[in-house]
Amino acid sequence: MTVSGADGERARNAGPRRARAKKAKKQRPFWQELPILIVIAAVIAALVVTFIGRPYVIPSQSMEPTLHGCAGCTGDRIYVEKISYDFGDPKPGDVVVFVGPSNSWNKAYRSNRSGNVVVRGIQNFFSFFGLVPPDENDLVKRVIAVGGQTVQCCDAQGRVLVDGKPLDEPYARYLYPYQPGLAYGVKSAAASGVLINPAGREFGPIKVPDGNIWVMGDNRNESADSRAHIDDEFSGTVPVDDIRGKAVFKIWPPGRIGPVRSQNPQSH
Repeated sequence: MTVSGADGERARNAGPRRARAKKAKKQRPFWQELPILIVIAAVIAALVVTFIGRPYVIPSQSMEPTLHGCAGCTGDRIYVEKISYDFGDPKPGDVVVFVGPSNSWNKAYRSNRSGNVVVRGIQNFFSFFGLVPPDENDLVKRVIAVGGQTVQCCDAQGRVLVDGKPLDEPYARYLYPYQPGLAYGVKSAAASGVLINPAGREFGPIKVPDGNIWVMGDNRNESADSRAHIDDEFSGTVPVDDIRGKAVFKIWPPGRIGPVRSQNPQSH
């Protein structure tokens, strides 16, 4: 059947009108779309923090000069990625962030959360999206030895040894010359832990259990690292499961932006 005349004209105009009406329905004011965009951004941020990585703040001077941090100053902000250790294990020379694995590491830690229940809930919420630091004792050190290796100090030149071989550590800073026979730390029942002598270097030998790592700060005389926890249940080592990720980039302050490099001290 053929449509003609006024009926034909209406039929020809009906199609464009329906298309314009459909298009008009799809266009929403920005204020209506904004909540949807915020939810999408929040979901993406949560996925990134959970599976890819997040920023951390350097709280102390234990990794200087590689990473900067001190009481009362603006410490480096670093980006720590998680993907590397989803597909492989930490390697000697990696700079890693880990949560304190025992009471020995955590006894001086104080929660960064507010005592107010409402504020604490808000802090926990924003932490889920990477906007507030997690409520845990996160530490940053360099991997010196891995599972199955034996670490100790020192040779005649004051160098750390792994499996009897001296390490090449251009990143390490010592404030005191090596004094043979002077230990870094001594177990003390009276002090309920290890008494540290910052001028000392000697420790070990300690065999690192499989699935664990031995870590040390680059600022050797100012770092309470694995050497300071040899009396805990892991003999100072850190389980790989407690590693949060690998430090890969300094993101703040602007004058120190740049990569955090892994330098394998066992490769020479």
